[in-house]
Amino acid sequence: MALKTYRPTSPAIRQKTVTDYSGLSKKKPEKSLLEKKKKNVGRNNYGRITSRHRGGGNKQKYRVIDWKRKKEGVPAKVLAIEYDPNRTAFIALIQYQDGSKAYILAPEGLKAGDMVESGPEVDIVIGNCLPLANIPIGTEIHNVELRPGRGGQLVRGAGTAAQLLAREGRFATLRMPSGEMRLIPINCKATIGSVSNPENDIQNRGKAGYTRHQGRRPHVRGSVMNPVDHPHGGGEGKAPIGMPSPMTPWGKPTLGYKTRRPKESDKYIVRRRKK
Repeated sequence: MALKTYRPTSPAIRQKTVTDYSGLSKKKPEKSLLEKKKKNVGRNNYGRITSRHRGGGNKQKYRVIDWKRKKEGVPAKVLAIEYDPNRTAFIALIQYQDGSKAYILAPEGLKAGDMVESGPEVDIVIGNCLPLANIPIGTEIHNVELRPGRGGQLVRGAGTAAQLLAREGRFATLRMPSGEMRLIPINCKATIGSVSNPENDIQNRGKAGYTRHQGRRPHVRGSVMNPVDHPHGGGEGKAPIGMPSPMTPWGKPTLGYKTRRPKESDKYIVRRRKK
């Protein structure tokens, strides 16, 4: 979908560009696939803020997405492509031949009326889901499992796609959207195609109110705070950080400091992402 621009009737609207949603379904979401979404506004069970800059925002319902695509060998018809407030990509409402409905992540190019299917012997068509062992080398894929049967965990953001580069033994080599080369078991499932809404990252929000509607509150820089509030605070005028490395408000290193913890999966990374 293309980006939509507006006539400059105000300073905010002058710069604003958003995804053109005219191709999406106008009907309400499927009621049986909705769940309540409780807002915690960044607070834990004690009511203390644990994630800063959260709060407010529009009321949302959660759409239950079928990440596992377990119903194999049963064709499903795409009823509608819908907007989902919980993610950057669009979602597709599908109905299986037995009458059951489900939401899946909508790939780019999928339209209402198309047929999708899951299983090891299905065709290599956009929206079909099958194991990595049955996907041709060089194919673009998304919604990739990390462990068989767990459901898709990788490559789910708008416009992203991984590429299947090779297969050797029990593992397949994938080039991730970040450029990282990673080994994934060949019996893990993936969906053919790239994720929908590729223009999402080049939108211009236009005004601060847009992010407030999404539930994000203002983020104040540490350098404009007082020394009592932040390690970067204080000084006269625009003072530099004044310490060997940038710090969080609690004195921990940040801005480039490596915090990756699951070291047990390092052996599956063939090449690190581009810095």
